[in-house]
Amino acid sequence: MFIRRIFIALLCIFVSAFSFSGFQSVEASEEQSIRIGVVPSAESITLGSDHSFSITDKETGEILAQGTNNSAEVSLMSSGSVDTSYRLQVAWSTNTAYIDDWLHRAEIGGYETYLEEHNGGYRLLIGKFPVEGSWSARVAFKNEMITNGLAASDAFWQIKTITTGTASLKVRFAGEERLTENPVQIHSTDGIIEIGGKKYRGIGEVGYNSSGSLAGINELPIEQYLYGVVPRELPPVPYGEIEAQKAQAVAARTYTLANLGKRSADGYDLLPTPSDQVYGGYDAEHPVSTQAVQETEGMVATHNGKLITAVYHSTSGGFTANNEDIWSSDSVAYLRGVPDAERGNSMENVPSLDVFKNHANAKSLRNSKNGDYESDWSKYHRWEYEWTNEEISEVLSEYFATEVGNVQEINVVNRSDSGRVLEIEFVTDNGTFYEYKDKIRWSLKYFNASGGKSVLLSTLFFIEPMKSKGEFTGFKAYGGGWGHGVGLSQTGAVGMATKGDSYETILKHYYQDIALEKKY
Repeated sequence: MFIRRIFIALLCIFVSAFSFSGFQSVEASEEQSIRIGVVPSAESITLGSDHSFSITDKETGEILAQGTNNSAEVSLMSSGSVDTSYRLQVAWSTNTAYIDDWLHRAEIGGYETYLEEHNGGYRLLIGKFPVEGSWSARVAFKNEMITNGLAASDAFWQIKTITTGTASLKVRFAGEERLTENPVQIHSTDGIIEIGGKKYRGIGEVGYNSSGSLAGINELPIEQYLYGVVPRELPPVPYGEIEAQKAQAVAARTYTLANLGKRSADGYDLLPTPSDQVYGGYDAEHPVSTQAVQETEGMVATHNGKLITAVYHSTSGGFTANNEDIWSSDSVAYLRGVPDAERGNSMENVPSLDVFKNHANAKSLRNSKNGDYESDWSKYHRWEYEWTNEEISEVLSEYFATEVGNVQEINVVNRSDSGRVLEIEFVTDNGTFYEYKDKIRWSLKYFNASGGKSVLLSTLFFIEPMKSKGEFTGFKAYGGGWGHGVGLSQTGAVGMATKGDSYETILKHYYQDIALEKKY
């Protein structure tokens, strides 16, 4: 899958937890290992190998299973109960008084609550709905919680597996079963193991996550982890320019080191998804990407001697974004908007409505004029989408969890210097609604080819009403780029590399005033 959107999505929802101030100092050290939650939550996980392997109790070292070219099933056992349900997460807090007050008010209302330890505080969750239950029932409950002051509009649903009683793991292999209360690990003689049927380098582990269900974890050296990240974030086919691959490797390594321990409550550091970095394991590796990782071994990007927050995205659309124009955070010196094109830093190069409307082919997006770095490489350099009256009403009603009726106007209230929408207004039959910064992409979902709804590709767009024979028929967006737009443009990096730029030049273009240092 091409290109990560750190955000992404879910990045916008969790942006309050995203900090640009927690930089880490760079000191020479030995290469570290990393733990990836390749199966974040499950009741049963398989471990195996094509070669000789052993599965051991992580705490005692006792061998629980041994074999060759086979697999074992590790499942969750409990003397109590295991419940998997939707629960509404309303807040995260370290304030004991606030938590006690919220719990008291929820108890008076007769609502089921759940506290989950996270990052030195607690996630506050309320309600319990079956996974296969009605979406409309959850919408009504969320609205009720907002009305009662127990939730805000940004509350969101999570599927939580909660185990009560004593939990243990059952390892089933070759007709035999072994029990342990500790996590289990698999080691293979060739260094390649399988977790959930996928191959990974290093060690495989099954342990418990913060919800009490099982997590499948891959532990391996960071450089080997990057072998499976770089080709998934910037596929070497067709984006095989080695200098672009090196730029991606340095950005991914920097992000990795700066975020070690990010998800420690769940027993691992990072997820293998766009929420962190896409990681495909052993089968995703490619010689060009591996070469890029090896030739930049230990290299990281720093600002004032500290690791940068090396966010990146697929396609800028012509001009990258300042971080504060996307997320609710203070401005960061090295995350400044810069043009994708070779025409200098002038704001005259910010794409205009006329530029978007007059693009030669907004669907194929292969136009090399004006010297754009990325326009030859990304089909999402320019794009457009249309919503009918019925579709836009459905999208907004679902997002704002209320029936909005007909959508009369969509107005861009505020726009950043780099052209991205900062504030948008939706005027409807049943009220006027607003959204801000990168969350705007979630409010304006589009209908994809399969009929599902997808997050709008970027906030770099213009939107206008459509008319046919004098009748208002819906809205049309003219846009550019894919992702949040902050930091490295991956297709832009490919364009720069094609034109002869080194990975150092690429990184210092997209991350302003940085240095490249060897961490190990």
